[in-house]
This record gives sequence, structure tokens and C-alpha cells, in this order.
Amino acid sequence: MSLWAKVRELEGDSLRQIQNLYGPNFPIEFRHYFADIIERQQWDQLDPDNIPQDEPHAKYILGLFLEEIQKQCDSLTEGKDFLQRLHFSEIASHFKNVYGPAPLELVRTVKKILSIETRLVQHASSLMDGGMHMRNNQQSEKVSHINSELERLAAMTRDTENDLRQLQSKQEYFVINYQDSLKISSELQQIQQLDPSNPARQYETQLTRKQAEVDKLLRAEAQKLQQLRASLATRHEETFNHLSQLQNQILDEELIKWKRSQALAYNGVQHESNLDQLQQWCEQLAEIIWQNRQQIKRVELQRQQLPINNPGRDMLPDLNATITALLSTLVTSTFIIEKQPPQVLKTQTRFGATIRLLVGGKLNVHMNPPTVKASIISENQAKALLKNDSSRSITEMSGEILNPESVMEYHTQSGILSVNFRNMSLRRIKRSDKRGAESVTEEKFTILFQSRFSIGGNELVFQVRTLSLPVVVIVHGNQEANAAASILWDNAFAEQGRVPFHIPDKVPWCKLIDTLDYKWKHECHTSRGLTPQAKQYLAHKVFRQNVSSNSDKQISWAQFNREPLPNRNFTFWQWFNGVMELTKSKHLQKHWDDGAIIGFIGKGDSQDKLVSKSLASFLLRYSDSEIGGLTIAWVADSDKAPGVPRVWNLQPQTLRDYGIRSLADRIKDLDQLMYIIKSDNTTQLKDEVFGQYYSKTISSSPQGDGYVRTELMQHIPNSNQLNMSNMGDHSAPNTPASSYEAQLSIHSPNNVPHHNNIQYDVPDMNMVNNFQQQNDVTGNMEYDETLECFGPCNIDVNELLSRQL
Repeated sequence: MSLWAKVRELEGDSLRQIQNLYGPNFPIEFRHYFADIIERQQWDQLDPDNIPQDEPHAKYILGLFLEEIQKQCDSLTEGKDFLQRLHFSEIASHFKNVYGPAPLELVRTVKKILSIETRLVQHASSLMDGGMHMRNNQQSEKVSHINSELERLAAMTRDTENDLRQLQSKQEYFVINYQDSLKISSELQQIQQLDPSNPARQYETQLTRKQAEVDKLLRAEAQKLQQLRASLATRHEETFNHLSQLQNQILDEELIKWKRSQALAYNGVQHESNLDQLQQWCEQLAEIIWQNRQQIKRVELQRQQLPINNPGRDMLPDLNATITALLSTLVTSTFIIEKQPPQVLKTQTRFGATIRLLVGGKLNVHMNPPTVKASIISENQAKALLKNDSSRSITEMSGEILNPESVMEYHTQSGILSVNFRNMSLRRIKRSDKRGAESVTEEKFTILFQSRFSIGGNELVFQVRTLSLPVVVIVHGNQEANAAASILWDNAFAEQGRVPFHIPDKVPWCKLIDTLDYKWKHECHTSRGLTPQAKQYLAHKVFRQNVSSNSDKQISWAQFNREPLPNRNFTFWQWFNGVMELTKSKHLQKHWDDGAIIGFIGKGDSQDKLVSKSLASFLLRYSDSEIGGLTIAWVADSDKAPGVPRVWNLQPQTLRDYGIRSLADRIKDLDQLMYIIKSDNTTQLKDEVFGQYYSKTISSSPQGDGYVRTELMQHIPNSNQLNMSNMGDHSAPNTPASSYEAQLSIHSPNNVPHHNNIQYDVPDMNMVNNFQQQNDVTGNMEYDETLECFGPCNIDVNELLSRQL
């Protein structure tokens, strides 16, 4: 069922939101009649800000839309469908004018529409599924509540606008009567100055009576004006209280939740990208606040035009301060980082970020687009900045960023005001003195983005700034793993409203193992996370005892990535990160998804699992002794007691090894391996599991250049030719002697006929030499001795050398 078909089933508030999505730049008629071709495009792979790479594809999509519109017009009849053809032609013409010069704006518009449609459909689906989606239901209820509160505030604002107009009308009526009173008073004064015998004095009584009536009327109208002003101030106060509560909910709950979700996304937690919804709410808030502020300004003007002493407390100054503070908070809080810079930042490496002002379009900030500047500051400077000690924090930076400034751009179709930094680079970094055991990969910085702009004709000037998530700066790739550990811990366990960048030193194991599970699935692009067995194995590796995955037992940062594991020269995180890097590679990721790799199982447990299995059964597990190593454990006859099964372990192999020959081909090469034990404890033939990944067999026929190709093959030397006491894994201590060292040999696919009818293997010596120099895996490469293929022959070498050429 297509997305559009689901959208058409929406009702109520969701349907109204859908209707508000569409306009002349993307009509709902085009969405309806061309839904299939719209949804077939790979929108997720396009970035509307990546002009060099994605603009050609955007042009192609625009051309495809125009072509489909033309086909639809051609299929319509001249008479009956005249209006429909005319409308389609207008859509095509508008698309050419709007998106022709900027095709990526079409991408931005469609992605925004599809994102909102998907979210609304998911909410509607969750409502239908009942208790199974309680969390989504709660979110949907929250959205409905906020939308209804915004509608209520808009209605309250309309009511105060009507009251203000009524007050203006009453004031104008008062002024007219007041002018009449002044006129009567002037006439009466002139008559009273006349001689008593003057006939005009007869009007004195009449004018006196009339002035009394007008004065009575003015007093009544003045009281009404006072009452209306007081009533209007009370209603404004009520509106502002509701505004403050709703703004706090949107900014302090929903926006903070989005920022927290953005931090957790680094750890693999699914990021709910509802930023467009947040912008819609903030824009509605901005519009309501601005209208109320304008009303307060008009009330001030009315009071200047007609001052009337207020017997009670004058609320107007407080109301003016309140509404201005609400506007200031809204503007400064909605200056956000839409796309964070990399949290592990390497010097002299290009990086980017996207900054967005959620209310920029509604407040017309784009009419004079501001410039945004990026700077890197230390943890202490960030603390000082939040304490408003900006004099030192802003002027003294902790490093130099190249290309740190860029101007914000307004995208008309989407209503987004943002700036995309594409070519920033950290040229140098200034570090603080190290504290105790803290290393450079534990020192945190942050990128400060700041800007300055005005609204309302320079009436209000805002200095806005925002801080990125913590950044660890490295200068070499070998620091990346430890830096990633610092960021993982910070993103997972930072508390809301913390002092930068305070984090707990100890956390419950249950929270950490959940974090590692999310990280594993995210990095390995898999839905198969850490199994209960894997979590138990990892707990034992840390605590050296069995600990439940639900346990609140505390694990410290030192245990995680400062102190090495027992009898090892690496930490727990370094080991875990190593196997994660191995598994997420193109060499092993597919095998992990297939369940072919158990991985997280100790040597002792693997022996217990294998010893009861058939001979030639094997499993794949991560090496305990080598970072990023995978080993094969298999059961075979004991070398000392034939007929007695014994478990052997292949020397660990790493990414470098699998770059030379794949895991599937290595398993294919070894006849000692026949039945694989998978993660679900089932056993299958190895060809059933790995057959689809075997490399194609090289042809034995000479190629176009006349040479016969060779191939690398893994083999295990015959046990009776080996001193088993020397077959241990020398990469780490405590490795038992029951380990085999697999070797690679170069073989021709088949025997090749020679002109002397002597059969021998033909190695490609160039390949051999290069392989020896660049890809020596074990340090003991074995080649076939080609001279062993020659039989005994009678050749007089001295006679041969003495021949004349």
C-alpha cells in the first residue's frame, strides 16, 4: 500500500495538517495524480545542500516529472478533460519557473512533505493498534494537545484584538465628546463675559445644562475606558501566562528532547526527526507572540493619546516586559544545530555542520540574512559562557578554524532559514594542562556558533549562540577509538541541564550494555544486536564474574576504557570496538547478519559446545587475545590419542587477512571444516551457509596475455609434520598450544601442459613477490616447490655450459 493511499485515509487534525502542506509550489493535485512516480524516487539518498553531487540527479527528477505531466496531458481528451489539461500545464510551467534554476529545492520540498506524511501516517496507525503502541499514542496525544493549545491562544489573541478595536472606538468616541465639551465650555465662557442686558445671555442656562450632560457622559465614558483597559490588561495577562506555559513545553520539553535524541543518535538510538513539526509550532508561537506584542504597543499609543489616571496597579509595563522576554527566549532558543559537527574531530580534516533558525522565516530575518561564525572553545570556556562571563570566553578561543563564517540562506519552498558549513577545517588546537590520569582523548571541546540580527525594523537586536555536542580533538587515527569511547559515554549518560561537560564516573551495567547494543546495531547496520549470551560474555570480561544484563552493578569509566583487562595490554572498550570494526566491515557484516558468527563466546565455552559435536564441526568466535581478531574453533581427532575428539583453534585473523582472502574462501579451502555451528545453535553444512559468497573459480586456460592465473589458498600444515608445542598463538599470553597457524599458498588452478611434457605448477612470480612484500600474514609464506615436479634425468651440465651459442 503506497504512502499516499494511507494519507488519503487520515481524518481530523491529521488531514488538516496534510492540507496545509501543499501550495502552489507543490500542488496537492500533483501529489495525487503522480503519487507512484514521486514515491519511487530515492529521496533518502539526496541531500538538498550537496549541490555538486546531487544537483544532476535533482535535474533528472525534475525532467522526469515534467515528462510525466506531458504524457498525462497527451492522454486527456481535448473537450471533456480540457480544464484538467490546462491545470496540468500550469503545474508544469510553474515547476519550470520555480525549480528549473534550483532543482535541489524540489528535493527539499518533497522530502519535507514525505517526512511529515510518514509521521502522520505512523501516528494514525499507532492509534489503531491500541496498547501495542502506547508510546506513539502518548506522543500523538501530546501533538494534539499542543495543536489545540495553539489554536486556543490564536483565538484568545483574536479576542483581545477585537477588544482593542472596541477600546479604540470608545476612545475615539470619548475624544469627540470631549471636543464638544471644550466647544460648549468656550461658548459658555464667552456668554458669561457679556453684559447682563445682552440678549445672548439667555443661552447661558441652556449651555450650562448641556455642558453638564456632556461632562456626565464623559465621566461615564472615562470609567468605561478604564474598565476596558483593565479588562484588556487582564486578558493579556491570561494570554501571556498560557503562552509562557506552552512555550516552556515546546522549548524545554520537546526541543530539549529532540536535542537529546540527536546526542543518542551517535550511539545508535533511533533519532526521531520531528524538527519540521517543532518549527511549525515555534512559528505559530512567534506569530502569536508578535501579534500580542503589537497589541501592547497599540495600547501604549492609546494611553499616550488619551492619558487617564488608573486608580489600581498599572500592568502595562509588566505586560510589555513579559511579552518581549517571551519573544527573546523563543528566538534565542530556536537557534539550533540541525546537523552536528563530527564529535571525534581530526585536525587538518574537512568537516561540516548545519545551523537553523526555526522562527527566521516567520519573523522575516531573511530580509537581511545574518552571518554565522563558528569557533572552538574548551570545557572551561563553555562553563564561563553559560555563566554569562562572555568577555573572556568569546574572545579567547581554543583553536583556529578555517572557513568559520557563512551567511544564512532562506529556502522559500520549505520556509527554512539555515546555513550549511561545508568546508570548515580545524587548523590547530590549544589544549589545557592534563589533569591526573586524563588523556588527550578525554579532553572535551565544543563548537560555538553565534550570530547577530535584528527584527521589527531594528527595533529588537538579538545576539544568539548555540553550542555543539562535546567534541574530542585528535591528531592521529590511532586516537580515534579512545576518543569514540569518551563521546559514547558522554552522549549516553549526560544529564539534562548539566554543567559542561560533567558526566558520572560510574553507571549501572544494565544501562551501559543497552548502550553497547544500540551502538553495535547502528555501526554494523544490522537488526541482530547483542544476544543474551553475548551480554553475559561481555559482563564476565569486565567483572570476571557472571552478571545479569539487568543488573545495577556499577561499572566505572576506568573499567570501561582506562584500565587494561587482566593479562592484556588493551581496555574493554578497545577490545569491543575492535570486534565491532571487524564485524561492520564488508568482509564480515553479511556473515553476522546470517548468524554464521557466534563471536561472543570464550575459548572454554566453545570447547564445551564443540566436543559433543561431529568431527569437522566448527564455530566462529572473536579472539580474546587480539584486538579485532576472529578465530575458528573446530573439533578433530587428537594428535596424541586417535579417536578421541579434541578442539583446535585457528590463529586469529584480522581485517588485513580478509582483505587478502575472504572468510568464506578461507573456510572453503580447509577440508578440516565441514559443519558450522551458528548463533542459534543449529548446525549446517558450510557450503549451505557460505556457498553464495565463494569466489568464482579461476580458469586454467591461458588468458589473453598468454599467462595462466594463480590464486591464493589457505591450508593447515599436516599435524604429523608439525611440532604442536610450537603452534600456539604468540600474539598474546595464556594461549594454549592447541592452536593451528593457517598459511596461504599460491597455486595454479590445474596442471598446465609444458612443451617438454613435464607437469608442474606455474606460480605468477610477480604476484608472489608483491604478496611477500605487502601481504605477509603469518611471516611464514609457503610456496609449492616447482622443481619437485621434475623426474630424474641424465643431463651433463658441464657439456651444456661449454656449448657455443
